[in-house]
Amino acid sequence: MTQQAGIEQHGIDIIPDAERGGEPRSLFAVWVAPNVNYLSIVVGATLIVLGLELWQALLVSVVGSLFSGFCGVVAVSGPPSGTSSQVVSRAMYGIRGNRIAIALNGWFVSVCYIALNWAAASTVGFSLVERMGVETSNPVKIVVILAVAGATTLISVYGQGTILRLYPVLSTVLSAVFAVVVAIIALNSDFGFSQPEPLEGTALWAALTAGLTLVASSPMSYTNSSDFARYLPRSVNPRAVAFWTAWGSFIPSVVLVSAGALGATVVDMGDPQAGLSTIVPSALLVLFLMGVIASTLSNNALTTYSAGLALQSVGVPTSRPVAVLISAACAVSMTTYALLIGNFLETVGSMMSLLVVLVGPIMTVYSIDILMRHNRYDGDALSVVGRRSAFWYSGGVNIAGAIAILVPGGLALLCASTPVYTGPIAQALGGVDLSLAVGILGSAGIYFGLTRWLYGMPLDASRPADLEEEGISV
Repeated sequence: MTQQAGIEQHGIDIIPDAERGGEPRSLFAVWVAPNVNYLSIVVGATLIVLGLELWQALLVSVVGSLFSGFCGVVAVSGPPSGTSSQVVSRAMYGIRGNRIAIALNGWFVSVCYIALNWAAASTVGFSLVERMGVETSNPVKIVVILAVAGATTLISVYGQGTILRLYPVLSTVLSAVFAVVVAIIALNSDFGFSQPEPLEGTALWAALTAGLTLVASSPMSYTNSSDFARYLPRSVNPRAVAFWTAWGSFIPSVVLVSAGALGATVVDMGDPQAGLSTIVPSALLVLFLMGVIASTLSNNALTTYSAGLALQSVGVPTSRPVAVLISAACAVSMTTYALLIGNFLETVGSMMSLLVVLVGPIMTVYSIDILMRHNRYDGDALSVVGRRSAFWYSGGVNIAGAIAILVPGGLALLCASTPVYTGPIAQALGGVDLSLAVGILGSAGIYFGLTRWLYGMPLDASRPADLEEEGISV
């Protein structure tokens, strides 16, 4: 992809062909850096805490990481449309419907994730400051928070060119640091580990489904993957785009989740920093904690970048850099309040564990739409937002997309089993969490069936079939 110098000026507008370039393999480093993260190790440890045997936890880590394939599929819509995922999704929800969907899932949820990650990175930063003998008073904490947020926001403001130059280096360095830590964990692990009271029957299925949902939720949340592929040429091979995007997410996920499970066989990972300090040398642990902060920055930079695009797509009349700054300011406020004043992040964390039931349907609808349109998206048609838009549908809402999200999402909520909420269906099943399967299968069937019924097949690449027949043009 073309590496522009300075601050990227493009937002949700179409990237001109003259400014495109590069190869799909450049996406690999873009996705490795944010996925080489501390959270995956914590998730892996949680699988053992849930009561799974080591081999079961390792199997769940592989199967759950395979959901990275959705991230790869969504990425292929970037090159043909030349615009962001927040604009492409107008084809799925309609002009007005998309604004509501993006305001919730594309912006607000992204800002919450940014705040959660900044809180985690800042907490690690507090630990590093204390190791240097500095008391972590509130002013010091504010400095750490602003440093973490500032570095993230700077990358996001500069945009694609900076990400493409910086992330290969970050991917290499972070992979090296985490690889050493993973090797130490593996060497000290108990491969003969077994649970004191092995799970059986319903309890085992409840733990397996909960673990799978937990692992899969991370790759399934990347509905913004096309944002970072839209600078590739239109003629690029979509299979290559999907492969390098998915591979960049899958490899670090499966390795680090597995490492977390291995570590939990020998140390208490309730406090991961304390647990790892017993098997990782002190000097390396400091380097690892610095890597944790860097990996969080790289993850949040992509999310903050896409949050800026989401704000533009909702209709806020501002440039992409300013939209990024607005999103970052909101996230900084949340993070500061959480760490210095109240337990806001606990509330947000509880909310996020429930919103995950929408991630499956949203990612599935996007993927099914790509398959039904054969990945042919007209960026010019998608950019028209008035009543003459080819994607106005009924009053600005695509009924098929709305129902395919709301109905399966509601059913998934009834099937969810989380630490803060268990739906009635999950309760009846003894805690077995079917929310991911219900969300994915339900949204796929409903969206395909309703779209075919309402608009016929094959689905036109640039406009709904009924509008084309009426002669409505952009």
